[in-house]
Amino acid sequence: MFKLIVSIVPHNSGELVTNVARQAGANGGTIFMGRGTAQNNIIQLLGLGDTSKDIVFILVEDKDLKNVVCKIVEECSKKKSHFGVLFTLDVSAFFKSGNGGGNATGNCGGNGGANENFNNGDDSMTNSYQMINIIVNKGYAEDAMAAARKAGASGGTVISARGTAREGDAKFFGVEIVPEKEMLMILVPDEKKDDIINAVSSLDCFKKAGSGIVFSNAAADFTLLGKN
Repeated sequence: MFKLIVSIVPHNSGELVTNVARQAGANGGTIFMGRGTAQNNIIQLLGLGDTSKDIVFILVEDKDLKNVVCKIVEECSKKKSHFGVLFTLDVSAFFKSGNGGGNATGNCGGNGGANENFNNGDDSMTNSYQMINIIVNKGYAEDAMAAARKAGASGGTVISARGTAREGDAKFFGVEIVPEKEMLMILVPDEKKDDIINAVSSLDCFKKAGSGIVFSNAAADFTLLGKN
């Protein structure tokens, strides 16, 4: 079984995370460029300010999860407070090109950075979270974020992307193909998920077929990265 470790850190800090993860047993990671959408004066989930971000995806086996997470948290504890965030997602299927694919999760021991629940000692972070993923045509991520905020979200992270539909598909499906996309990721407590998804899906930009999708999945091991 595998887990996906997701870290959101300041731009140009992604290599620090992947290097530490590799030393702890991971095979490496993938770094995406993004930007935060957080409002000032609040510690925002998945968006610690309106600045450039590195979003790091690291896939590890269950048996390596605890060690990799703890090493990342320990290394980031040397940085400023609220340096970033980290959480994990379940992976139900995995294929590695050229090859085929342990069950040890748990608490970080007594090494610097994280407490026994991966949450840096903030009891408000111990409840369950959902990652809401919103893929929309370029230019609409801010509208989606505004609707999500009204429904209770704090902040999010936007990643630039592109669609992969072929030009001829526009006529076949009867929808306009817009290649440039934005993916908005918002981490929220379980109880806010439905309200936020309903608010976003009611936007005008979702009324046209093929204009976007919204999906969510459970997140675990949430922790703030940086000094306590």
